[in-house]
Amino acid sequence: MNDTSSATEAPQNSANPPVPPGTLLLELVPVPVTDIERAKSFYQDQLGFHLDVDVNPKPGIRIVQLTPPGSACSITLAEGLPTLDMPPGTLRGLHLVVADIEASRAELVERGVEITEVEDLGGVFYAYFADPDGNTWCLQHMPWR
Repeated sequence: MNDTSSATEAPQNSANPPVPPGTLLLELVPVPVTDIERAKSFYQDQLGFHLDVDVNPKPGIRIVQLTPPGSACSITLAEGLPTLDMPPGTLRGLHLVVADIEASRAELVERGVEITEVEDLGGVFYAYFADPDGNTWCLQHMPWR
């Protein structure tokens, strides 16, 4: 893949809004995994994340980007990029905020995800799970949202 366009050129028909001055938008979190295909399947098929990108821009480099439903922040699974090199399974405590934790948990259980029972931690509710490499996640429900 050769991209000769300028970094300042906006893609035609971009659905991404402009970045307002002074903002710091968290839009991508690298998730360290041992097997990109296995992880891609888990995030796409079991968690229901949308597959945005799956590219091999150069030999030995693969980038997979997935986005949780309704989220403005995506995850990336990558190999061959030293800047994203982390030990697999070391990411901890990523939160997926949901409107109905019982329904969201039941859907994940139905899709084969091993997830804890819902815990009430002072009026905020959590259910915890891990990806196949041991990176940990939780569903979080704040009733006032």
